Amino acid sequence: MTSQRTMTAFLLVGLFFLTGCKISRETKIETPLFVISWPSSSVGSWEYSLKTERKAVEIRLPVFEIDGEKTPAILSELTVAGMPKTLRNGVTEYIYEGAFLADTNLRLQVKFRVAGNNPIVRFSYLLKTSGGQRLTKKSGADDLVYLSCSTGDFPEVKEIRLSVFNEMIHSCHLTEEKLFEADFTGSGSATGPVLLGSNGETTFLCAYEHDSMYPDHFLEFGLNPDKSVELRAVKGNYFDGQPAAGFSTVWFEAGMVSGDETRMAGQFRKFILKYQTENEESRKPYIFYNSWGRQERVKWAGGQYLTTMNLDYTLKEIDRAHAMGIEYYVLDAGWFNRAGDWGVNLKNFPDGFKQVREKLKGYGMKLGVWMGPAKAAVTSPAFLQNRSCIKTRNGKPDEPSLVWETEESVDMCLVSAYWEYYADVLIRLYKELDIRYFYLDGVGQSGCNDPGHFHGTADNSPAERNLSYGFLLPVYLGKIMEKVCAACPGVIFDFDVTESRRIGVGLQFLANGRYFILNNGPYYKNFDLGESLLPNNCHNIFINPGPARTWFMRSVLDYDKWIPSNLFVANYQPDDPGNSQMINLASLVLGQNSIWGEILKTSPEGVALFHDILEKYKEVREEVVMADLVHTGRPGDTPEIYEKIDSETGKGVVVIFAHSKGHFSYITKQAVSETFWKSEGVEVKWVSDRHVKIDAFFEGASAAIVFFGTE
Repeated sequence: MTSQRTMTAFLLVGLFFLTGCKISRETKIETPLFVISWPSSSVGSWEYSLKTERKAVEIRLPVFEIDGEKTPAILSELTVAGMPKTLRNGVTEYIYEGAFLADTNLRLQVKFRVAGNNPIVRFSYLLKTSGGQRLTKKSGADDLVYLSCSTGDFPEVKEIRLSVFNEMIHSCHLTEEKLFEADFTGSGSATGPVLLGSNGETTFLCAYEHDSMYPDHFLEFGLNPDKSVELRAVKGNYFDGQPAAGFSTVWFEAGMVSGDETRMAGQFRKFILKYQTENEESRKPYIFYNSWGRQERVKWAGGQYLTTMNLDYTLKEIDRAHAMGIEYYVLDAGWFNRAGDWGVNLKNFPDGFKQVREKLKGYGMKLGVWMGPAKAAVTSPAFLQNRSCIKTRNGKPDEPSLVWETEESVDMCLVSAYWEYYADVLIRLYKELDIRYFYLDGVGQSGCNDPGHFHGTADNSPAERNLSYGFLLPVYLGKIMEKVCAACPGVIFDFDVTESRRIGVGLQFLANGRYFILNNGPYYKNFDLGESLLPNNCHNIFINPGPARTWFMRSVLDYDKWIPSNLFVANYQPDDPGNSQMINLASLVLGQNSIWGEILKTSPEGVALFHDILEKYKEVREEVVMADLVHTGRPGDTPEIYEKIDSETGKGVVVIFAHSKGHFSYITKQAVSETFWKSEGVEVKWVSDRHVKIDAFFEGASAAIVFFGTE
């Protein structure tokens, strides 16, 4: 049965034929791979055409509810809005604009971002109006379809979820769900944020950029009996009565390749790596050290989290981190005097980081810090100057609480004027303290329904304001990062998703930063073993040397099929003995690129091992990032094998894990470089012009590493 929304669109298209339209010839976008065009019969959609296969998918423009009426974006004219612009990442931006056929006071701006050598197009929409039109919810729920298209040519349809929180590994991870004919009933839906269609010869992808933890989603793909899909708002995407003028959608992606799902996955991960963001520094595979693993151990030993957060200990750790090959030294919670101001704790760092900065600069290293972006101490100017921005629930302000043994603080609402205040704080820290990395933590996706912020008014219910807050929170985190990145082009952001009920993994935060995906893995409570079985309320299980902790760290490498693993930071450990260090190093060089722990207790032999292997890794890490992942076995299997070889250069790495004595062989699937380096207990033999057989001999739990493209 044809929906009322679709019928309205058909009627308007008929009127469109009678009135005619104006389509500028310059509206066509053409790359070596695809063409974006506007069908001459309608400006209610645009078309993505794949050149090689002569395949096309029609993408319909949004359908809004404006002033109580469904209003499809069918345009009476379409013009180019300015010259194409080249962005910092080499992507070209095109902007078009047209007036609504049904209401010429309304205009729709369409923005495309395309790269010449990648099939994924990134696009968004913006409403403009010269009247007072408003977005409404006549039914009481969001009524907005962002786009629709047909999957009729693609019998194999798959939903790719990015933010399923798995209690066993205590982390988000990627899942792929095949959709069946029975799902396309009109009442079926898929959360995504990625939807894939394939017919074996051609593969189509559609995705949206928003972050939430499944199943608490804010957008979804509706699945219709005619095999069409509608990407629609679920909740909080706008509030009833919100002015239409200036309403901007999230970003979307669409693309098509000649080939199967594997080829599309490779092209999509290249898009994420190179073309989604202008913040290119966030994509570089630097190696990090974070102090929290050491701080936790001090706490478990009977101290405080801040016992070793001081100048003397930090300077010694920087020396050790440099000796191991670390490039970013990150001070976790407690480096600051108080939240909100985020000034240096002068009691513990009397010179305000002067010596820390000098030592790091001398080593060619960079400084990073932990931050709770929503936190502001009750005596801080950040709070006192922004009292109206405190997070409130039903009129009750957030209660003060300690922030990691520092001053009592409250939560501020980032979907308010506070977002810009906080962005300015980050810019100050970047410029005054040379901080180049911000690790953002502790942000949940609900909890504010204040009517004076940017997520609703007194005319909206508290529940609606809370939903709007949840939807807009990742949007405003993006605004913070965009402002900081524009002023500070060398900055890197990570966002912590290591607990449930937070903002989840999606494509929105990746437009500017990365994810901090795992710290210690599961707690005792995840396995119903009680709150703690170790002294001093230590609730972490897998914290000792050996392979167990790394099983959980590597469990999130399933993202690498679609999103490069260096965008998901996980912290490995440097503890002796040597076999444990090899397991942690072999895991790190697959792209997660970070360690924490008591590095001052690492033996000289262990320090040398880290240095030597990380220096080899640095020679090929760019290729490791680019390479599609090939792997055999799951974490904990014997053997467990990972191949990350760049198809163009043959450079990269092969890693073999085993957890018992044995001899294991592997033949590379990609052609490899003629030069290589191997760890002890490994033999490499050529079996063809460009492929090798790797034989690894284990006496017990350990790992073998072969780097190709170095010696």
